[in-house]
Amino acid sequence: MKHQRGDAEHALAVFIDFENLALGFQGRRDRFEIGTVLERLVEKGKIVVKKAYSDWSRFGQYTGPLHEAAIELIEIPKRSQTGKNSADIRLVVDAIDLAYSKDHIDTFVIVSGDSDFSPLVSKLKELGKHVLGVGLANATSNLLRDNCDEFIYYEDLGRRTDSAPIAGTSQLPEQQQKLYNLLMDSLLALRRESKDVIYSSMVKDTMKRKKPSFNEEYHGYRTFSELLEDAQKHGLLDIEKSKTSGTYVVTRFGTEPKAAPRLVLTEEEKEVRKSRRRRRGSSGRRDDTVAEPVVAVEAVAVPAPVPTLRIVPIPEAEPPKAAAPIRKPRAKPAVAVDDDGFGAGLDPR
Repeated sequence: MKHQRGDAEHALAVFIDFENLALGFQGRRDRFEIGTVLERLVEKGKIVVKKAYSDWSRFGQYTGPLHEAAIELIEIPKRSQTGKNSADIRLVVDAIDLAYSKDHIDTFVIVSGDSDFSPLVSKLKELGKHVLGVGLANATSNLLRDNCDEFIYYEDLGRRTDSAPIAGTSQLPEQQQKLYNLLMDSLLALRRESKDVIYSSMVKDTMKRKKPSFNEEYHGYRTFSELLEDAQKHGLLDIEKSKTSGTYVVTRFGTEPKAAPRLVLTEEEKEVRKSRRRRRGSSGRRDDTVAEPVVAVEAVAVPAPVPTLRIVPIPEAEPPKAAAPIRKPRAKPAVAVDDDGFGAGLDPR
């Protein structure tokens, strides 16, 4: 099922300035975990390009995890040979080249806290790209952070703010519990992305981005809808059928309160109503972006009125009038005619 541009899957390109991250992790007990970063980024969309820039002879302990994450490692020689900003320049050139040559990539992720990348961010935004920054809280420039469309601190990635604990599933098999954990994480990811209407197709796409090997049939479900129905039986979420597409829509999950009757229409319902108004040719009708609540009216029996009798006098019939006497036409006097054709006694003149 395809959605509008606001709900379409984004294509991401990730560029990692690893030397900047390594400097930020100096003196810290924890290590940089690339899996933590990618797990959050797949919630934004599909990652199509992943590149990391550094002198890998200095950070050999990180090359293994980066290779496992399918990240292309760009080797930059020592600074004494190439200069101070060689890694930064190479990253900028690759990002600009990709922005001009790959129109389908609409989101660029800069994993660094270096303020030198601020002009790159401005140029990408000028080209109509969405720029997301990721960096350490104590090693990120305010100039870079404020110039990005969105910025995520690495320290916040490890903090789980689960508002939907898995309750009532302790008796289920371990594989089933892992499945429900993945389902809840995907729903939380969609909610973090400000998705008010969560379609079942959006949930499945997010689950597959988080875990590409996910398949509902492996867990005994013929369709993804059956998985959602089973989760509803365990009280994990509430679903309802969309009036336009007929697919499931998740209205509540976890500890969220019960959804009130929905008065705001979805984007699909708005488009259907707009098309209907255009067909009717009505330009001055009311706005249908908000559905009117249906008010139930109780039928009350009303007694029938009692008929009243009214006496109406009948007028007397008039006597028939006498017929007028018939007058006979008067006879003309007879005139004698002689042999000449003239009347007798008449002057022929």
